[in-house]
Amino acid sequence: MSERFDCHYCRDPLQGKKYVQKEGRHCCVKCFDKFCANTCIECKKPIGADSKELHFKNRYWHDSCFRCFKCYTSLVNEPFMLRENNKVWCSNCTAAEDAPRCKGCFKPIIAGDQNVEYKKMVWHKDCFTCSQCKQVIGSGSFFPKGDDFYCVSCHEHKFAKTCAKCKNPITSGGLTYQEQPWHSECFICSNCKKQLGGKRFTAVEDQFYCVECYKECVAKKCAGCKNPITGFGRGTSVVNYEDESWHDYCFKCTKCARGLANKRFVCHNGKIYCAECPKRL
Repeated sequence: MSERFDCHYCRDPLQGKKYVQKEGRHCCVKCFDKFCANTCIECKKPIGADSKELHFKNRYWHDSCFRCFKCYTSLVNEPFMLRENNKVWCSNCTAAEDAPRCKGCFKPIIAGDQNVEYKKMVWHKDCFTCSQCKQVIGSGSFFPKGDDFYCVSCHEHKFAKTCAKCKNPITSGGLTYQEQPWHSECFICSNCKKQLGGKRFTAVEDQFYCVECYKECVAKKCAGCKNPITGFGRGTSVVNYEDESWHDYCFKCTKCARGLANKRFVCHNGKIYCAECPKRL
């Protein structure tokens, strides 16, 4: 007489029936599903004897439930990573999730993407745009202002000083005269057009002249020595009398040559004398 071959749980005979062996015990399919089946970590339902089961680190899934948490791609025979909350991720979604986020579009910047980095912030190259004109700056030159970024052209028009002469932005260099900014190439002698930055010059009715041109074209001529009165060097003081001008050292008595600047003098027959000499004429 042959030995009975029964289900460990319900004692129904298993001869000629489908059964499952679990931990050295035989059981029918119904009792396996009820007492022995592992629970799928994804759908929380038992993984029956007729289902394909996948397991990893004491966690179990139906093969149909073993999908990427992010993109739902099946991970059967595919590389995967178990992340927080026991969720499995495909390698592509894992890389995207761990990648830095573009400050412009907030999407991940993955390996191979062209990007721009500035002070621990990162953008896709095409997302790094001018705050003013919205054109792509990409890897070009830019100027940061607080949380904004400007291309060179917009920064010039929005923030750069404007030249007092040509009214165009001063992007570098330049100089200041009477609290007004100038391009170096705009601050020139009105006569010879030489640049005056760092040189001696004279301003006459909003026109600027180098020393040489001022002497030649603008300065009054001394009635005494006939040389120009520039206000530079010796003779910075000027004596004016009846539409004529003298260097202070040239304003002297015609007869005795005594200096008369800041002194009493007499004009006789168009000539200048000290107070004493006309008495001797």
